[in-house]
Amino acid sequence: MRVPGIVFASRDLLPEVSGDQALDQVVNVAALPGIVEASYAMPDVHWGYGFPIGGVAATDVEAGGVISPGGVGFDISCGVRLLTSPFSEASVRRRLPEIMDELERTVPKGMGPGGIWRVDSEHELDQILLGGVFEAVDRGHGTQRDLDRCEDGGALEGAETDAVSDRAKARGIRQVGSLGSGNHFLELQVVSDVTDERVAEAFELFEGQVCVMIHSGSRGLGHQICTDHVKTMESAMARYDIEVPDRQLACAPVRSPEGAAYLGAMAAAANYGRVNRQMLAESARRAFDRVLGSADLSLLYDVSHNLAKLELHRVEAQSPADRAAPEGPGRLLCVHRKGATRALPPGHPGIPADLIDVGQPVLVPGSMGTASHVLVGVPGSGAFHSTCHGAGRVMSRHAARKRTSGSALRRELASLDIEVRAGSNRGLTEEAPFSYKNVDAVVEVVERAGLAGRVARLVPIGVVKG
Repeated sequence: MRVPGIVFASRDLLPEVSGDQALDQVVNVAALPGIVEASYAMPDVHWGYGFPIGGVAATDVEAGGVISPGGVGFDISCGVRLLTSPFSEASVRRRLPEIMDELERTVPKGMGPGGIWRVDSEHELDQILLGGVFEAVDRGHGTQRDLDRCEDGGALEGAETDAVSDRAKARGIRQVGSLGSGNHFLELQVVSDVTDERVAEAFELFEGQVCVMIHSGSRGLGHQICTDHVKTMESAMARYDIEVPDRQLACAPVRSPEGAAYLGAMAAAANYGRVNRQMLAESARRAFDRVLGSADLSLLYDVSHNLAKLELHRVEAQSPADRAAPEGPGRLLCVHRKGATRALPPGHPGIPADLIDVGQPVLVPGSMGTASHVLVGVPGSGAFHSTCHGAGRVMSRHAARKRTSGSALRRELASLDIEVRAGSNRGLTEEAPFSYKNVDAVVEVVERAGLAGRVARLVPIGVVKG
């Protein structure tokens, strides 16, 4: 270990120390070349590919720091967006089954192809990979606010379509605007509690309000990009005299041809993921318009929780030389966030201009049938301004399927007045609420650790699952 491993958790949320793969992975990440400060894990931490899900690590770019696709994951730019509405729960409840039927009809879901945006050519796909939400809005799929309130203004710079393989493009060309499967969802939610009135007002949130939360990523395109570049880095490590304790941590220096190629492909996948969520938001707007006569769903924020970014940070001093160095704007770091969300504090230039005095919105989805949370970035936050991304699994999908049935789970959700539309009973049971940690407890740890502040709690009334 080149740096310590730090896990933010309560006793109840901490994984079992003996033989737990997630904690082993925290240790392994701490051995990456160029890593600084610590190998961090959020309270929703659980086992993943290479990095644990909920893992955060930064490497010093100018000191030979590496980038590892395992520190981003297969679903590049998997993330969440929240749309606010002017509607109260009472006004939506009367027409809720109709809205859910419309969403079931219009939202492509499941593992296979099928997307809202019918991309006609590789050139058109390349424009999406380069332009992100700019390309969608330019073609009439959204508004200026959709750009202003999206992380990075709707597009991550540095996308390189030549770094995306033909196989990745073939997998992605028919999936633009699709939900996918697994833990991805589109939910109608109601704001049940407001914790911070001032921030909630800035975020245009109020108790009893109906919102739409969308959780999806870059689908098959992102998965293939990760697969391709892990293979490339596995064969390149010997050339750079890099050894890692786990082959799933295959990596290359950020300042290398392999590192640059992955960053370019990852940025392209990030732009794809944002367009994917943009098109799903447009589908939600059309459903509200057809049933309620209003498409007034405004984007609060869209943020990814599977990305690596080049960012300037002041690093906690780790040597006498570090402590003696004059303070400057900070070091250029490659910050890996895998199942972790960026949480920028008030005043940070990366926040939308109209929210810069408040802080960045942080969206934390719960497991199906349980609450989700809106948080905000706070001053003095650590872990490179990072926080949790959700509840975090405690049970495998196979174990969840053995414990319940689709019909039983549907009855349970119906008893909670939650309308469910799912592509399959198998997909439904795999995401049963009991297979995840308590999201309220996760958020409490985050706030107590000073990583983010609570703003509002939302509960589902309608769920669309893959």
